[in-house]
Formats: sequence, C-alpha cells, structure tokens
Amino acid sequence: MSHPHLRVLGVDPGLTRCGIGVVEGSVGKPLSLVGVGVILTPIDAPLEKRLLQLEAELEDWISLHKPDVIAVERVFSQHNVRTVMGTGQAAGIALLVAARRNISVVMHTPSEVKAAVTGSGRANKAQVAEMVKRLLNLETIPKPVDSTDALALAICNIWRGSGNSKIEKALKNEKSRLAKLVKK
Repeated sequence: MSHPHLRVLGVDPGLTRCGIGVVEGSVGKPLSLVGVGVILTPIDAPLEKRLLQLEAELEDWISLHKPDVIAVERVFSQHNVRTVMGTGQAAGIALLVAARRNISVVMHTPSEVKAAVTGSGRANKAQVAEMVKRLLNLETIPKPVDSTDALALAICNIWRGSGNSKIEKALKNEKSRLAKLVKK
C-alpha cells in the first residue's frame, strides 16, 4: 500500500512567537523542508491587532506554500494561565484560517510529536531539534525553537496523519451508515 505524498504546514501556536514550518514527504520516503519561520507579534500591541497580524501572516504562508494539511499543536494545560490563553488564541486563528480555506486540520499533543520524531514521548527540546535537523537533512537546527517545533509537528503529521485520517473516515462512514438505518 502506498502512502500519500503530503505537504504539511506545522503550526506551533503562540501569541508572541508562532512557529511555522512546511514539510513535504510521505511515510518511508525522505522528507524535505519547504519553508520555516516564525510569526512575531509585538507584546505591547492590543490583543485583537496581534491576532489579526497572526491571521494575515498565516494566510500568506498558506497562499505561498499551498499545504494539503495543517498540523497544529494541541494546547495543553500549563501553569501559566496567560501563556495557555495566548497559545489557545493563536491555535484558534490557525483553525479558523484552515476552515476558511477548507484545509484539513490535525492536532497533535506535544508527547505525540516527540514520540513520532524521536521515538520517546519524553524527549527534550534539544533531542527533538536534533532529530528534525537529521530527518530534514539540514546543516543547522532552525531557530528559534518555535520554528523547529513547527517542523516536528509537520513531520509527525506526515508519519502519523494518514492513520488518523483513515480512522476519521471510517468513523464518518459508520455514522453515515447508522444515520441511514435510523431513517428507515
């Protein structure tokens, strides 16, 4: 069975620094870096202006790179409520932009990404960054770390996303079948 060739935009959501990375490839084939960067918004700007800037720059990345899928880090509970709020708001913008353009979104937890890229869900940032560098055959690790995390999300999605989409499709088909049975 062949695996689909995908172009994935990884988004490591953050209000001050939002990591962006585009990776292309398929399971069992070499991966390639398409683009990497970070969207920076000024801390002193009003929240709504920062979210608007984030949306505009995400739109630019999507227009430029035309991803098949957008992989977003699933926001998890952190000790700092302000940080988790900003992360959640940034993730929401990524989801909104994807929905507007009818692009599939897959959310991955940090431990799922670490496990996919390094083999351990408990890997540290340095281990993830080193594996991203190796997997994409890069000379140096992209900076800042947010951009490396975005690339790791994209890699995770290429390797794991096809399995997730098959499960979602099967569930959708089953719901559809049950809905038809209920109507009879």
